[in-house]
Amino acid sequence: MAARERARYWQYAELPGVDLLHAHYIRKTFSRHTHETFVYAAITEGVEDFHYRDQLVSAGPGQLALVNPDTPHTGHAGVPEGWTYRTIYPDAGLVQSIAADILPVRGAVGFTQPVVDDPYAAQLVVGVHRAAEEGNALAADSLLRLVTARMLRSHGGLAQPLRPPRSAGARDAARARALLEERMTEPPTLERLAAELGTSPFALLRAFRETYGMPPHTWLTDARVRRARRLLDAGTPPAEAAVAVGFTDQPHLNRHFARSVGVPPGAYQRERGIRSARG
Repeated sequence: MAARERARYWQYAELPGVDLLHAHYIRKTFSRHTHETFVYAAITEGVEDFHYRDQLVSAGPGQLALVNPDTPHTGHAGVPEGWTYRTIYPDAGLVQSIAADILPVRGAVGFTQPVVDDPYAAQLVVGVHRAAEEGNALAADSLLRLVTARMLRSHGGLAQPLRPPRSAGARDAARARALLEERMTEPPTLERLAAELGTSPFALLRAFRETYGMPPHTWLTDARVRRARRLLDAGTPPAEAAVAVGFTDQPHLNRHFARSVGVPPGAYQRERGIRSARG
């Protein structure tokens, strides 16, 4: 019998600020999106291909895919049989606190390489998952800090923005992002947005992509999913969360949420033990 896709996106209460994903994907395609957290993805079977900023990279067994917060990336199978991985999403504050103890740098840190060939580190990520599944809080916390320290020492440094924030184009992009955030449910057209900022549509489109790694409409979809996650975490039913962030209905949210997070909103809430605020 052919293998089926499966995914569990969950939290272990003894690891606050950390999400966990254990999945096997074959046809799954992740749209260009970002996370507020870091991402450590240990590939255990198959190959995952993903665009990281403007680079197409691959990760296979024994390797780790490392993604910094707010960094655009995608994801899809690199071989016909797909890929299996265990992923940790640690809060940026947790990673920063570990970096402060072990790195001689000040400021926000990030990883310098999107793929690391380190079977031992990959096993540490798997170990975090297994310890969490067994309810072993001491082991889960210890292994998480060990793999974070290992990766920071070998592949960590000061985080680099996509584009220097002081350029005129980057300032226009930042203003455009703020307006889209404010008008998320009723966003203006690109032409109206550019006119309001005193620039041309093409110049704004180019500056936005260079600054945030994606065009405004893609960024807006990603921002809607991120806001929907916060609402879901607070117990908002998926149908209400969809409308609140500007999606037309729950199926619209379901489609984009699954292409960014890996599971649909309902499964996301169930696995994390979130009860509806309306229940």
